[in-house]
Amino acid sequence: MPQISRANCIPKQFDSLPNGLLDISVNNLRTLIPEPTLFHLPGKRPETLFVSVLLHGNESTGFLAVQKLLQKYHGQSLPRGLTLFFGNTQAARFNLRRLDGQPDFNRIWPGTALPESPETIWAAQICQIMRERKVFASVDVHNNTGLNPHYACINKLGKDFLHLGALFGRLLVYFTHPKGTQSSAFGEFCPAVTLECGRPGQPHGTEHAFQFLDSCLHLHEFPAQPVAKQDVDLYHTVAQVTVADEISYSFSDATADLRLDPELESLNFTEISAGTVLGTSDSEQMPLIARDNDGKPVTEQFLTVTDGQVQITRQTMPSMLTLDERVIRQDCLCYLMERLAVETGI
Repeated sequence: MPQISRANCIPKQFDSLPNGLLDISVNNLRTLIPEPTLFHLPGKRPETLFVSVLLHGNESTGFLAVQKLLQKYHGQSLPRGLTLFFGNTQAARFNLRRLDGQPDFNRIWPGTALPESPETIWAAQICQIMRERKVFASVDVHNNTGLNPHYACINKLGKDFLHLGALFGRLLVYFTHPKGTQSSAFGEFCPAVTLECGRPGQPHGTEHAFQFLDSCLHLHEFPAQPVAKQDVDLYHTVAQVTVADEISYSFSDATADLRLDPELESLNFTEISAGTVLGTSDSEQMPLIARDNDGKPVTEQFLTVTDGQVQITRQTMPSMLTLDERVIRQDCLCYLMERLAVETGI
């Protein structure tokens, strides 16, 4: 394998915003920001808030929320330092999660299982840059393709992580898999959160993200007391479910190996019982694969095929079920979660 030149993998950095950013459309953003870029903006308080958007090019809410935030403070000082990271603007042009041949920009960060690439190198360099800038908190803004409520994801159960997540809402998800996410990498040196803001294109998602970011700019410090257990609903991701590579699947094609239930996404964030049917299959092979937080197969603990029906075998709560067949192949069918008690002593 040829050596990767690190000189060509240095992330672009600027201390001011490009003209036109405040009113450009997301699909034209690559004309101003053609590659992953950092913008370091000064504020009244020096501790920096880091915000990443468009790690997935079809998830526009973060960009629109940042645009609204910049419009609010146009011509005046920010309450604290703000570093903005714009990710996959090339995929945003086509409203795609990622382009063919690109890695997933939310799987390339330190801790990733992916092989070294230009993307993993610049992601590691961004972490080092921001570690040296003493980040106050990190926020990565995303959308879902399926029908999901708004919720915040954290990778550590420390007090500041819980407070940061609870600032977005009472629904929190703790996850340690998949590896290589932006929030898990930044969580090694500052409180970090991933915001899941529902489907893209919904004004209330943009408003919710904007209000959260504005609150973070004004937050002087995290509360000293732990998060009260009655203030949050905390869930732990215990498995990621994918479709086996060799299996064809569809919500409408009766000839596919796996025929998924077209009402699947209505199960998101709903406690489902053993026997719940996800789809049907004529294949002798189990068409789905469940992996735990270490990436180990645990399919038999969660799934079975009975009389051609692909069923859940235990009570669980799915999230991120989507009807987008391309996203299912690029990412996963869903995650399975269990309720987690909030430790008030954390």
